[in-house]
Amino acid sequence: MYRIALNFAAATMACLCFANAETMPLSEDLIDLTSTEGQSLLLGAEASNDYFPLSIHFTTQDNPAYCGPATIAIVLNALNVPRPASKMTLGLGMFDQKNIFTPAASAVKPAESIVNPPYGMTLDELGGVLAAHDLDVQVVHAADTDLDTFRNTAIDLLQKENTFILVNYLRKSMGQEKGGHISPLAAYDEDTDRFLILDVARYKYPPVWVDAATLFDAMNTIDSDNNDRTRGYVSVGRS
Repeated sequence: MYRIALNFAAATMACLCFANAETMPLSEDLIDLTSTEGQSLLLGAEASNDYFPLSIHFTTQDNPAYCGPATIAIVLNALNVPRPASKMTLGLGMFDQKNIFTPAASAVKPAESIVNPPYGMTLDELGGVLAAHDLDVQVVHAADTDLDTFRNTAIDLLQKENTFILVNYLRKSMGQEKGGHISPLAAYDEDTDRFLILDVARYKYPPVWVDAATLFDAMNTIDSDNNDRTRGYVSVGRS
């Protein structure tokens, strides 16, 4: 059984990161999931229950402003929220970066507004769109919490089934290019105190392991598009 798990983890890592040769270089503080060290961290991670359902439903954002919709689509599918039917697939369907915008979700954030200034989706809009799908959602701004609370909360969510944690952070604070970004967390390694970010901008950066303090500092940054509140995280599960 352990060997099967290892093989499956390797296969899903290959699926997630096949385009690494074309991605932007990483800072020395970040660890590429597909590196030898990155793979070892995943296989030894103390909290990794979320990795498999997220990786199975992983998708790359459709355009530079769609990190929020891509993350939402992944999570809705991973939570097995009833999916819209498609005549093209025998009446079966999956959430994608368009059909997540139900009337209730569009009332929170219309799809067309994401690709117009100020572009993208704020932390509160991310939580609001998820809540519009009748999910149990909690939005936490980094200024309203601290590193230890974030770490403990994230580990707890990563260990449970059918709960996920999504982070909104400033790339520049992690040595990346360069603005605000949204992606799900997939695992935590206690020995190195690192979280695994499944970056939905796969064309730009691979999934990376980042130090918990560095990630928290990147979340604890001002978002001028959200009334100068800090970025932070969203926890989500089935109601």
